[in-house]
Amino acid sequence: MIGLPEIRQAATRLSGQVLNTPCLVSHMLSQLAGCETYLKFENLQYTASFKERGACNKLVQLSSQEKERGVIAMSAGNHAQGVAYHAQRLGIRAVIVMPRFTPMVKVERTRGFGAEVVLHGDTLEEARAHAMELAQQQQLTFVHPYDDEAIVAGQGTVALEMLEAVPQLETLVVAVGGGGLVGGIAAAAKALKPGIRVIGVQTVRFPNMYNAVKHADLPQGGSTIAEGIAVGRPGQITQQLVERYVDDIVLVDEGDVEQAIVLLLDIEKTLVEGAGAAPLAAVMKEPQVFAGRKVGLVLGGGNIDPMLLAAIIQRGMVRAGRLARLRVCARDVPGSLAKITAIVSEAGANIDEVHHQRAFTMLAAQNVEIQLVVQTRGRDHVAALLKALTDAGFEAEEE
Repeated sequence: MIGLPEIRQAATRLSGQVLNTPCLVSHMLSQLAGCETYLKFENLQYTASFKERGACNKLVQLSSQEKERGVIAMSAGNHAQGVAYHAQRLGIRAVIVMPRFTPMVKVERTRGFGAEVVLHGDTLEEARAHAMELAQQQQLTFVHPYDDEAIVAGQGTVALEMLEAVPQLETLVVAVGGGGLVGGIAAAAKALKPGIRVIGVQTVRFPNMYNAVKHADLPQGGSTIAEGIAVGRPGQITQQLVERYVDDIVLVDEGDVEQAIVLLLDIEKTLVEGAGAAPLAAVMKEPQVFAGRKVGLVLGGGNIDPMLLAAIIQRGMVRAGRLARLRVCARDVPGSLAKITAIVSEAGANIDEVHHQRAFTMLAAQNVEIQLVVQTRGRDHVAALLKALTDAGFEAEEE
């Protein structure tokens, strides 16, 4: 089983080849979460993901013949980029099989690193099976995204850096897909500091490791914002590590992850993808588990589709009350809309959209329903705006 010696050796191999990313306290998030919160910025790696660590550690250990023939990997994105980038650096041919649902930003970046990208399958399992076929046909070395000792050892170097930077950490929170990151981190952390807690995080839609180690049978599947940890089944090596070293696994839903992405962008000005935001989502969802502790969160990756990010930001603004949809009923006469917009303006809100509804309403025929989408400062501001409209004689409510 992978242990501290193998992880230390991996750290020596990776020195100068991957970034020793910052691990910094976030005072604002600490206040919000009720625990001393430290962030490990793995989204600052060259390919914006911790996956570089395992990929590089695997590739540098290949034999001359294996390097000459090339490698193949299956990934929804971050592992693909890590393998492609370091293969290009080392002059190794890389073929990457990606499922068809992979965000295009990850596909294009992988190609940009010189890899041959093959889009195949609607699930990770279908893509993996195709990659294994190609590996056999072309005599390529298969670089597994997580169930490989060299990969796990490489990922475990994250823990060495975190505990070197912040030795007083009491809990580490790590997203779990196949288990390579959490397995490596837990093995290293427990060896260095036996009393430290390691908490894994999965989404409700893909609780593969949760089911495996807790002997549960939660349903699995569907689309998820955290596609980087949308793994069908855990690895054998990684499951053993999780069962031995990981203290618990917390499940978060899609809304929790979306909120965490927006918080990190708004407060820390750092961009993470769904899987990268999962640790913060867990801390915000289960504050009693982490209260009063010194907690290290691994921001695993920052590769997110810009269109998805735009939707998440807007939904986050709605949740925070900074974007609100109001329904205002008024007499359908000249000047009514002008009065309403004047009230909104005086209240300090900004109108994004206006829509008159005359046909699809139960109001009297001489009345009109006006739907407004407004930018506000938050929930209290929305309440003040509704009061101002009501005080002016309009029927107004938030939809």
